Amino acid sequence: MNRQYSRTDDLVRQFDAVLRTLVPRAAQASRPSPATPEVRDEDMGDAERRHAEGLMRINHTGEVCAQALYQGQGLTAKLPEIRHQMEEAAQEEIDHLAWCEDRITELGGHTSRLNPLFYAASFGLGALAGAVGDRVSLGFVAATEEQVGRHLDAHMDALPPGDHRSRAVLRQMAIDEAHHAEQALAAGGVRFPAPVKAGMTLASRVMTRSVYKL
Repeated sequence: MNRQYSRTDDLVRQFDAVLRTLVPRAAQASRPSPATPEVRDEDMGDAERRHAEGLMRINHTGEVCAQALYQGQGLTAKLPEIRHQMEEAAQEEIDHLAWCEDRITELGGHTSRLNPLFYAASFGLGALAGAVGDRVSLGFVAATEEQVGRHLDAHMDALPPGDHRSRAVLRQMAIDEAHHAEQALAAGGVRFPAPVKAGMTLASRVMTRSVYKL
């Protein structure tokens, strides 16, 4: 028998999700990191390590935004199966969140201080998309994940040649994000037109430029 959650239960779960997303070291991955002990970096200079750290900080903040989007969409989704799909995708994003944070720590860096701001903005967008309708919400997921996939591909190319551990993490993330996009479209998500995607790209550039060092 499935438990019926009350409004209070939902609020507690949402608050727990916020803490797991924003509090350092609170996110716990359900899968081992692709950066296994067998994956070893080559020697990198200080500038290369700082560059790798900045790129991984961008990816970590991207996962913070993804968590917020899924949580906002799950809160306002109309159909139970859509809410369930959002929850499953959010769990994989928690893995990404933890993997990126671990890698940033290995590189001697810190996660972005702007994460709470981007979380709040993304949660609002997700809730709005879910309120408009499930097909729009799913389409937003697909468009977002496609955009994230392009960022990940670009970052894999931009990482220092010797940074094999970060590259291993991003490679698995790219596989997961492509799967999320396919699932969203298969579930009935609408394909967003090019002008909307262009606007999303411009918004993402604000995030990437601001969190590279902050």
